[in-house]
Amino acid sequence: MARKSADQRRTEIVEATLTLADEVGPDRLSVEQVAQRVGISQPAVFRHFSSKRLLWDAVGAFVGKRLESTWERALAESPDPVGRLRALVRAQLRLIRTLPAIPALLFSRELQAGDQGLRRTFLGFMRRFHSVLAGVLAEGVQQGQLRTGLDEARAAYVIIALIQGVAMRWSLSGREFDLVQEGEQLLELVMQGLLNCEESS
Repeated sequence: MARKSADQRRTEIVEATLTLADEVGPDRLSVEQVAQRVGISQPAVFRHFSSKRLLWDAVGAFVGKRLESTWERALAESPDPVGRLRALVRAQLRLIRTLPAIPALLFSRELQAGDQGLRRTFLGFMRRFHSVLAGVLAEGVQQGQLRTGLDEARAAYVIIALIQGVAMRWSLSGREFDLVQEGEQLLELVMQGLLNCEESS
């Protein structure tokens, strides 16, 4: 069997960390558990990440790349702003379904009090997503799809709150409902207040 490269091993460690963060919770996760999941020794993990903080930094960077690529693909799905808005929400929910550790990380002690660098990283993700949403909403207003006078910044925060709320409910319920379908249905309720009446009639 070919020996894995350092990059491959680092990716494997980061992915195992995310899986375990979902299974046992970010605050209870240990480097020893990560090592066992990957099938290497704990010192081997530290050869790639010299501290737990650096491992969490790598997790943040990994999640960030997935988020950015998810948003880019969603923005390319539709030629009109309302279509892109729906695609962004759908894509974000699908990513959370694929990486269910994301909601757990957002509300973990590891993020809120333990690792300020990780907190700033996730805050940056939220601000970036807010900027993308607000930009799409502004286009919708300019093109007459969304109502005149819409506060794009606040509307973007409403959509982010919708995603975070349904994701947390999904997580607490033991994932007993279809996250994407529920999120899309809730979005349609929000869209009733955003759409230009002439466009929606």
